[in-house]
Amino acid sequence: MTIKERYQGILEYFQREQPNPETELQHRDPFELLVAVMLSAQCTDKRVNMVTPALFEAYPTAQAMAAASVEDILEYVKSVSYPNSKAAHLQAMARQLVDVFDGQVPDNMKDLTSLPGVGRKTANVVLGAAFGKATIPVDTHVYRVSHRLGLSQGKTPNDVERDLMRHIPAEQRFKAHHWILLHGRYVCKALRPDCLNCGIQQYCKQYKP
Repeated sequence: MTIKERYQGILEYFQREQPNPETELQHRDPFELLVAVMLSAQCTDKRVNMVTPALFEAYPTAQAMAAASVEDILEYVKSVSYPNSKAAHLQAMARQLVDVFDGQVPDNMKDLTSLPGVGRKTANVVLGAAFGKATIPVDTHVYRVSHRLGLSQGKTPNDVERDLMRHIPAEQRFKAHHWILLHGRYVCKALRPDCLNCGIQQYCKQYKP
């Protein structure tokens, strides 16, 4: 099987089975999305969605969050992973949004990654979900599943991102991020991949019947 055939088969399956995937993080605008994605690092979306309603009610804008203390923010996010560093990053991020970007979330990689606590993966999620850019964020699920399926052998998330970007059409790139992520979350799990119930086993490089 060629790499082109593998990509084509996998993408056709996902497009047929889940034509309009969406992020599971609850948000109403780019600022809320940015905050939620920052909180989701090494934490489940389910836990983040339990935390954010009260957080967003208290701090609905960058201006409101920038005016809060780290200790105030920590009270709302203390049940997520690494709460102290995330609270500090949220406050610093909000302050920079206010000071540099008039409280608006930037729509480009350079400005987004200049914000405290915002790396390339987080920026790619925001660019894709909030601004419709053709990005492919690579988290642990996307990295793992891409290797298992044979979509990439990249040694770093950036390597995997470049491979996926090279082979996936622009109009499918952000959807493909969701497809691969959700496949890794619910089917191709880290410890116990459910190969028998996998719809793309015929294209998987590691599957052995």
